[in-house]
Amino acid sequence: MVEHPAVVPIVLGPTASGKSALAVQLALALSGEIISADSRGFYRGLDIGTDKPPPEWCTQVQHHLIGIRAPDELYNAMDFRRDVSRLLPEIRARGRMPIIVGGSTLYLRALSEGLFVGSASDPERRRLLAQEPLSSLYERLQALDPEAAKRIHPHDQQRVVRALEVYELTGRPISDWQHRGTQPLAENFLKVGLKMERKLLYRRIEARIEEQFRRGWLEEARALHDQLRPGMPAYKTLGYRELFQYLEGRGSLDEAIAKIKTHTRQYAKRQLLWFRRDPQINWIDVTDKPPEAILDEARALIRAADDHSGDEIAV
Repeated sequence: MVEHPAVVPIVLGPTASGKSALAVQLALALSGEIISADSRGFYRGLDIGTDKPPPEWCTQVQHHLIGIRAPDELYNAMDFRRDVSRLLPEIRARGRMPIIVGGSTLYLRALSEGLFVGSASDPERRRLLAQEPLSSLYERLQALDPEAAKRIHPHDQQRVVRALEVYELTGRPISDWQHRGTQPLAENFLKVGLKMERKLLYRRIEARIEEQFRRGWLEEARALHDQLRPGMPAYKTLGYRELFQYLEGRGSLDEAIAKIKTHTRQYAKRQLLWFRRDPQINWIDVTDKPPEAILDEARALIRAADDHSGDEIAV
C-alpha cells in the first residue's frame, strides 16, 4: 500500500502554464484526487472559456469543486476554504492524496495564509464596481454592512468600492474582517509553481484562445448571455465579458477576440507579480521541457518536502 505524503501539493502558476495537466499526471502517479482552485471553474456552463478539464481527465482522476454553482450564484473565498477543509479529510479517508490546482491567488491564500482585509483584492472587480453609480453602491453597502456604511461617507467612492469588493470576494463584511481574520489551515502545503519564458507563455495563451473558439466558445457565451446580468461575478469573467459586449452590439467579433487576448496576457502578468512575492513557492521552469521531466521534478519536490517533515513516502 502506498503511503501518501503528509504534504498537500498546490500546483499553481499563470494561466496557460500547464497546471491542470501536471496535476492530473501527479494524481495518476500518486493515487490522488484534484481540488480545483479556479475562481470561475466553480460555475456550471462556463466550460470552454475557463478551460475546464476535458471529460477524459475527469474519468481518469476525480476532480472536485468544478461546476458546483449555477452561473447566477455567488461563490467566494470563504466558501472555498470551507469546502477544502471538508474535502481534505474525505480524500485521505479514501486512501488517496489531495492535490490542489489553480491560479486564483486569493483562493490559494485563503488556505495557506488565511484571510484578512488586505488579502481580499481584485483590481478588475474594483474597476467594474467603480463604474456603477455611487449612490447605488452606497445603498448596497448600507444593506450588506451597516457598520461600515456608518463609518464611510456616502461620497467616498474609494472606500465604498473597497468595502463592496471585500464583501463580494469573501462573503463577509469588511467590518467583520476588521474585527477578526482567519488563520491558515493546519496543513503542510507545498507550493509548486510553473513558470516559462514570457514570450512562450503569451504564445500559449493566444493558441489556447484560438482553440477555444474552434471548440465553440462563442456559442457557449451566447447560450449564457440571457441567464446573466452585468453585476453577477460570472458575467464579469474574463473572456465572457468581452463576448457579451460583442453580443450586445458593442464592437465586432474580431475586436472582442483581440481584447480577450490582451486582457488574458495582462491577467497572466498580474498573476506572476503576485506569485513572485511568495518566497514559499518552489518554481519549475517548464520552458521547452517534456511533460515527463516536469512530472519528475514535481515528484522530487514532494518527496523532499515529505522527507523534511519526517514521514515516509513511496513515490
